[in-house]
Amino acid sequence: MDHAAEAQRTDLMTITRHALNEQGRHPESRGDFTILLSHIVLGCKFVASAVNKAGLAKLIGLAGETNVQGEEQKKLDVLSNEVFVKALVSSGRTCVLVSEENEAAIFVDAPLRGKYCVCFDPLDGSSNIDCGVSIGTIFGIYMIKDKDNATLEDVLQPGTHMIAAGYCMYGSSCTLVLSTGNGVNGFTLDPSLGEFILTHPNIKIPNKGKIYSVNEGNARNWDAPTAKYVERCKFPQDGSSPKSLRYIGSMVADVHRTLLYGGIFLYPADKKSPNGKLRVLYEVFPMSFLMEQAGGQSFTGKHRALEIVPSEIHQRSPIFLGSYDDVEEIKSLYAAESSTA
Repeated sequence: MDHAAEAQRTDLMTITRHALNEQGRHPESRGDFTILLSHIVLGCKFVASAVNKAGLAKLIGLAGETNVQGEEQKKLDVLSNEVFVKALVSSGRTCVLVSEENEAAIFVDAPLRGKYCVCFDPLDGSSNIDCGVSIGTIFGIYMIKDKDNATLEDVLQPGTHMIAAGYCMYGSSCTLVLSTGNGVNGFTLDPSLGEFILTHPNIKIPNKGKIYSVNEGNARNWDAPTAKYVERCKFPQDGSSPKSLRYIGSMVADVHRTLLYGGIFLYPADKKSPNGKLRVLYEVFPMSFLMEQAGGQSFTGKHRALEIVPSEIHQRSPIFLGSYDDVEEIKSLYAAESSTA
């Protein structure tokens, strides 16, 4: 490598350096969040390595158990969950953990207890492992008022109280997208350095997109506003070109594309799932937080998604998120229906 290229590599913005820069904006900070984030990053690197070796390590296939959501667990699900629980507990900065794979919240033992609550889906889209589609980890972070007397109520906060959120996508490259409430930044894992490098600074979603993303197999069970919106995507009334349909079925991959290219991601309530399918604490909230920080919107069909006050840790909700103008359009369809009801 020549000296110019080497100098360029030393000037790279790593995720740790980025976190330290963010920490500098808060003079009262003691570095706890940076330490927590470094443990999340370590978990992501471990899972990225395991995903890449899944076939060779015979990790593909069912682990023979069913998780609390009634989904058959893949072996990688089990492994990823163990990795993140251990990484978060060992950071000494967490107090309560909520994982998609655990029926109850995990309260950290007193000696290792910190001031943060982390809600996470250790391996979202895991049913796609066998066919090589992008999968990912989603996480959201809250601050706990009293770490010594933490209760479930401390976890059941609206998304507006979240202090940071992100996801790590394991695909053709390993990408970690993060917001600490000051915009959204994307980092890509450089395998030669073993570091996440800033590759997508200050991500802003376009105000309007040309893509809609929804499982059309559920169309017969949709409510009227959703059906009408999708009809407009295909047959625009203003003579414009129809939107393109892109649906991967892995939330991390679908939201990542929506964030970068614009458009809308929908997982509405329907007759089969009247409360929606996606979980509030570790799917809806983190993705909504990121979308709003990038200049987009997130809506449940009734109100702003981040304003949900969850009553249970695995609560579900409908979700419409993406470009500001696209979400505005579906909001107007729901408003029109409620005014005629």
